[in-house]
Amino acid sequence: MDTTILVVNCGSSSLKLALYQRQGLKPLGTALAERLGSPEARLTVRGKHKRCHALRADDNHQSAIHSALDAFRQAGLLQGDPVAVGHRVVHGGEAFTRSAVIDQPVLKAIHQCTPLAPLHNPANLAGIEALTGLYPQLPQVAVFDTAFHQSLPPAAYLYALPYHLYQEQRVRRYGFHGTSHRYMLGRTAAHLGQSEQNTSLISAHLGNGCSITAIRNGESRDTSMGLTPLEGLVMGSRSGDIDPGLFDFFIQQGQTPAMVSQMLNKESGLLGLSGLSNDMRSLIEARDQGHEQAALAVDVFCYRLARYIGTMGVASGTPDALVFTGGIGENSAVVREQTLAHLSHLG
Repeated sequence: MDTTILVVNCGSSSLKLALYQRQGLKPLGTALAERLGSPEARLTVRGKHKRCHALRADDNHQSAIHSALDAFRQAGLLQGDPVAVGHRVVHGGEAFTRSAVIDQPVLKAIHQCTPLAPLHNPANLAGIEALTGLYPQLPQVAVFDTAFHQSLPPAAYLYALPYHLYQEQRVRRYGFHGTSHRYMLGRTAAHLGQSEQNTSLISAHLGNGCSITAIRNGESRDTSMGLTPLEGLVMGSRSGDIDPGLFDFFIQQGQTPAMVSQMLNKESGLLGLSGLSNDMRSLIEARDQGHEQAALAVDVFCYRLARYIGTMGVASGTPDALVFTGGIGENSAVVREQTLAHLSHLG
């Protein structure tokens, strides 16, 4: 009997899989399918060796999962069937406060959250359906980006909009990256030698997507992302916080709603400010070579991050730690140093 666990993360146009040995959760290998639905679609499998496979332009999440599992077997990473599957699901709305074993009521609730994440939840469901077709009896678990933030109080999650929009359409702040912030809580508490319930921190998840969370006594009490992942910090290509009136302004200038959405989600953030790249490593290198807009993008990123850290103290109380993670948070000492320079008044 095989003892591997399969973890699946279906994005809007990508697919990530990972295999773990059940005993000790030792990582065995990963697969990444990129640019699904395009002629450039490719599958990369990493175990002891790296292998690349071309995919068809008409491959979707389900066919890519089949290809990835076949590649795992060819590489000797998967013998027989996995014993369980874990799925990352972006939006659980108010229905889920923790991970859930997938059954028909859970599937129905995920479907009902699709209007809140129209790009991601259908992809997540496609992954679940593909694995159900392959392994009908296999236990599958949904892990929700939003679940950890369901402990937010109304003062933190409500928007100052007509209240019936929340009552009827559940328009509110949900927050994302909950799996990352939850993980940071556990690791920080262990590092400090105390229980999660007695741990308070401000956690910054900084990558192409960025969010910050105030955790008080083991619970998320405020977070920067909102109804969608667009709100909050400056990100790789997302604007983060803007004046909502800008939407009307751009419409009056002749742009369509789709054009404005494309700009705010795909053409803004570090990419928009720098006119160069959404990659912090490239921007710091360009800044050091005298590129003024790259320097400006880094400055805005760090200032906005520091400002959010300062405000999150309202919800976290006196934090035990400030924690950075994600590709930028973990690897960029420049960003950490420049951000903390703004916070010298906190000691």
